Amino acid sequence: MKTLSRALAVCGTIGLFAGCAYEPESHLVSAPPPPPPSTATPVVYTTPAPAPVYTTVPTTAGTVVAVPSPVGASSVVVMQAPPAAQQEVPSARPTRDHVWVAGYWSWQNSRYEWRAGHWEIPPRVGAVWVPSRWQPEGSSWRFYEGYWE
Repeated sequence: MKTLSRALAVCGTIGLFAGCAYEPESHLVSAPPPPPPSTATPVVYTTPAPAPVYTTVPTTAGTVVAVPSPVGASSVVVMQAPPAAQQEVPSARPTRDHVWVAGYWSWQNSRYEWRAGHWEIPPRVGAVWVPSRWQPEGSSWRFYEGYWE
C-alpha cells in the first residue's frame, strides 16, 4: 500500500509540474501592422472640364457628326513622371482609311495604366491625329488627351 501511495504521489507531482508547463492556446487576433508610408505617394489634381465645345465635321460616309473639340477636354495633373512609352507593333491595317492611334499612359486608380494603340477612321478627310501626351509643369505632369485636328 505504501508503494501505491508513493507511486500516486510521484505521479501527482509529475502531473502538477506538467500542468505548470502547459500553455493555453492564444485566441488573440490582431491585424498585421500597416505598411510604412511611401515617400513617393503621388498627388493628383483634376481640373474640371469647361463646358464642352462641339464642332460638326463631315465623315467619309457623307454624314455630319458632332465631336468635342480639345478645348472641352479635362486634364489631370500628377506629381509623378509617367513611365516611358511602350513599344507597340500595329496589327495589319484594316482599310486604307484607318489611321494608327498610338498607345499612351493614362492615370487610373491612383497609378499609371497603359492604353494600347488601335486603328481608327478619321472623322473627316484630311484629319490629323494629335497624340495624347504628358507635359511637365514645374514638379508635376499634366495629361493632354489626343484629338483629331
